[in-house]
This record gives sequence, C-alpha cells and structure tokens, in this order.
Amino acid sequence: MPVAVLISGNGSNLQALIDRADLPIRIRAVVSNEPGAFGLKRARRAGIETRVLSHRDYRSREAYDAALDALLDEFEPGLIVLAGFMRILTPTFVARFRGRMLNIHPSLLPRFRGLHTHRRALEAGETVHGASVHFVTEELDGGPVVLQARVPVLPGDDPEKLAARVLNREHRIYPQVVRWFAQGRLRLDAAGRPRLDGQVLKHPLQLAELTVG
Repeated sequence: MPVAVLISGNGSNLQALIDRADLPIRIRAVVSNEPGAFGLKRARRAGIETRVLSHRDYRSREAYDAALDALLDEFEPGLIVLAGFMRILTPTFVARFRGRMLNIHPSLLPRFRGLHTHRRALEAGETVHGASVHFVTEELDGGPVVLQARVPVLPGDDPEKLAARVLNREHRIYPQVVRWFAQGRLRLDAAGRPRLDGQVLKHPLQLAELTVG
C-alpha cells in the first residue's frame, strides 16, 4: 500500500515504520512543515522522497491544507500516517482522507488530549500512562482509538523518563496498526466505528492482549 508520512520533528515513529521491512507498505513520501526536521534525514537515508511544505508560507490553515492536499495527490497514498505532525488539520482536509489517516498520541485517550501529556499525567498523579493509535477525525485527538499500550508511572519519574518509556511502546503499536490497515483488516465503517477483521472494536485493543498477527 502506498503511504505518505507527515512529520514535524525527530521522526522516530517514521523510523519504526522504515525499520519494519516486513510491513506491506511502501512509503512514497515524507512531508514536513518544518525544513529542519530530523525525520527528513531519516527518510533520505532510506531513499524515500521528501518534501517540505512550510506553514509559514501560507496565510491561513485552509490555504496550507489545500496545498498539502494537492501535494499528497502527487503520491496517491492509500494511507496518511501522522508521525509527530504538529498541525491542527482543517475539517475539509480531514474529510478528504476520512478513514485513511492515522495518528499516534502519547496518552491513553481520551485522557490528556493535546500537548504536554507526560507532565500532565504526572501532575494528575496517574499510576498508568501510555500511547494510543487512532483514526483522525475533526475532533482534536478525538478519533476512534484502535490500539493502546500502557506504561506504569514509576517513582522518581519525570516527563523525560516517562516519555522515553512511552515512546518505546509507540514504536511497537504504530507499525502494528499500519499493518492491519494495509492488509485490509482494519477500516473505519460508515458509522465511524473501527472494525478489525469485520468486528467492531467497542473498546481499544491493548498491546498485552494481542493474539493476532
């Protein structure tokens, strides 16, 4: 399946996809809104075409998303993967790729939508934190969640230590969800519900529960 990956920074989840040579995908393009994003170097090292589309060159979110839409059309992706893409997408753009766009968020959604999730989890006294892979909808970090990974909050944790452990789990669950989608096993139905192997996921799957390939 042809895939386009959108990034803004380090691109470690992009690297996790690149490293999984067994995935039934071809990353046709990596697009960043930040010209200095290290993820662009990761893509180039892997021989993947890269594009920079800076949001600073556009006067509105709508104008930027229209340009991004046109750029993506060049690569005809079957799936858009957001991997640290720090942009709030417009409803028009999201609707264009409904059911074909995934995101990973560093919390156990619906807890801690938005930014600074690790600090907020620690301030809230959480004992368990984690990451979630979800379909993208118009609601920020509010799309249907497919798979989560839980990480214990340990004594002495700070945001950086907790983030590192969560990131390790992100690198496991994101390729798995991408695999399911590329295999045709995962889809978003007309009612906006995620289905895996034809069954509605009434609750997010958990990494420890996985018995499927």
